[in-house]
Amino acid sequence: MKAGYGADPEMQRLCHAITHAIGQAAVAKYGAVAEAFRYGDNACGSGYYHGVMQGFALTLGREKLLSDLDAVCAGVPGKDRKSLDYFNCVHGLGHAIMAVRADELLDALHDCDGLTGSMEQNACVNGVFMENLIVDGAHGGHYSKYLKPSEPLYPCTAVREKYKAECFDMQTSYALGVVLGDFAKVFALCASVGTPFRKNCYQSLGRDAATISRDQVPATVATCNRGADHEQRSYCVLGAVLDFVYYYHSDVQAKALCSGVERDLQQACRSAIAKLVGRF
Repeated sequence: MKAGYGADPEMQRLCHAITHAIGQAAVAKYGAVAEAFRYGDNACGSGYYHGVMQGFALTLGREKLLSDLDAVCAGVPGKDRKSLDYFNCVHGLGHAIMAVRADELLDALHDCDGLTGSMEQNACVNGVFMENLIVDGAHGGHYSKYLKPSEPLYPCTAVREKYKAECFDMQTSYALGVVLGDFAKVFALCASVGTPFRKNCYQSLGRDAATISRDQVPATVATCNRGADHEQRSYCVLGAVLDFVYYYHSDVQAKALCSGVERDLQQACRSAIAKLVGRF
């Protein structure tokens, strides 16, 4: 699947859903989350890990899952240093909670609050918001009641303050769909968001710029350059370079991206790479 990804637009569109299914099959085979995690990687937006978590949750059932959320990821290596594998587990837990909550976003957000640790809570919340976007697309359009084409940044504009950063970190993928891929329009939408959350919105656009370009440097840089000011462009670059590291599981291509942006953005770009690679 990964070998054919670059030349197959249909594979690119479906790869996250396909890796979800592979992850669900893996946890059915291996039983434990930590064991299933050993056989996956971050391809296709970490869909494998999300699938593992959803499969585990659906097998366990809502009552058992929610009775001890801290235990679910306890066996995954790297908890103390907040490794990417551990992040993928608690982020995937957000997807899993949405599955057992029948996509009731507000209930799922409340469940994430039951985790111990701010990193764990935030990663779980991020997974909830990501799943809200995925289920909408998977059902062929306007499925989630927590998305509004007339308000592309909803529900981020309506949720409690403590959830807003994680929501805006995801929401531009939906907003771009509403405006037919017009990055300039979504930059303008993000600009209407109050501080500090508009920075999350710009960074989310950077991830989208990288994803749409299939993590190629020239196209990603060109898209971030559509930002109207330094703040828009700088946070777009940060979002893009983090996606490069996730996608390639390497810093090589990400460093090439940093070398291709405006000179005054390069140091922050490289610092973001170093911080993320340290969690491998």
